[in-house]
Amino acid sequence: MTERTVYEQLRRYAVELTPAAGIDHPEISHGQIVMMMSPVKRQELAARRLRRQLEPQVGETHPGYIAETGPQVESVTLGVMRRPDLVVLPEASLDEEGESVDASEVLLVAEIVSRTNPENDYVGKMRDYPAMGIPHYLIIDPRTGVCHHHTRPVGHGDQARYDKSRDYDFGEIITIGEWTVDSGEFPRYGK
Repeated sequence: MTERTVYEQLRRYAVELTPAAGIDHPEISHGQIVMMMSPVKRQELAARRLRRQLEPQVGETHPGYIAETGPQVESVTLGVMRRPDLVVLPEASLDEEGESVDASEVLLVAEIVSRTNPENDYVGKMRDYPAMGIPHYLIIDPRTGVCHHHTRPVGHGDQARYDKSRDYDFGEIITIGEWTVDSGEFPRYGK
């Protein structure tokens, strides 16, 4: 069985079986289905505030692109399917058949770190997003009050990584290419 065939089977299982298990956001990485629970309210609030800040800027710098919450991002060749908390992508890619957006169309993914599974954002997605060639990866961590911006993917497959990273404390202005984000708008856990 080829890797692509294995991925296609995993994808079918993820789509068919996870609703019965109460899982809203199945992901696939390194030959495994990753079960993701629905985000908590403060995760949703952080994603909404990020989207609200990015949407007008993205429209100015990249006409036809939008900041959106919800779409799956997929690289069939790598056998990876992820569902970021926020994605910057062409609006036209949402008007196509299928369930996922091709990773090659994505300019930015953002993840709001959960209390219960931070390793998924810091390890698994730090491996997958640069391998998928996504230019910018923003991690917003309401547990610690720190954001991490990773950019310039280099290498291929398991050797892929981001070449440049910068950390920002909540309250600082984050620069992501041509866009800026006020991280002071992001909520912390445990208020």
